[in-house]
Amino acid sequence: MVEVKFCGLTRAEDVREAGRLGARWVGAILTDSPRRLTAARAREVLAGAPEGTGRVAVFGADTPARIGVTATDADVDVVQLHGDPDAAFIAELRRAWNGTVWAVVRVAGSELPQRALELFDVADAVVLDARVEGRLGGTGQTIAWSALAAPLSARRGKPARLALAGGLDAGNVARAIAALHPDIVDVSSGVESSVGVKDHARMRAFRDAALGTR
Repeated sequence: MVEVKFCGLTRAEDVREAGRLGARWVGAILTDSPRRLTAARAREVLAGAPEGTGRVAVFGADTPARIGVTATDADVDVVQLHGDPDAAFIAELRRAWNGTVWAVVRVAGSELPQRALELFDVADAVVLDARVEGRLGGTGQTIAWSALAAPLSARRGKPARLALAGGLDAGNVARAIAALHPDIVDVSSGVESSVGVKDHARMRAFRDAALGTR
């Protein structure tokens, strides 16, 4: 069954609600974003996640050493890399930090860059998100789910799991899941009432749509 990740969390009450809804992952952003938190604040906000809910820190372009230190300070389980990482970067990060690594591939159009295919061999998960110049995520823009199904099919047996982000909400997540069969669906702006403030009714509707319940 697909797993749900609520990302861009800035309030402890939203993390607690994610836990009540059975989310498998909760995420905080530690890079340039209107939802940005410090490592200390991310640790505080995510502390309320229940046992079994993984804590994710989202990073942009930075050095592996600094990412490792900051992830440790934030006390997270997963580092999510939005800085267009390659295989060599991930190898260096693993020497600086021994947690789980998710690599984001920002997609424009209907083709996957070659780098994306290589990441399936070295990352723990590959996250597909929409490429919007000057923005790392949380843009509300979707990607071409159906067009990407064929190029992705050859990678679905690789070690990395597939996570899907980019403009997901309760109204479209079921279609995205049907097209790409991701392991994880990742939502941020699609469940907000304002930037960084999650709407609990929208969170619940997203969870229900993703899991096929009412």
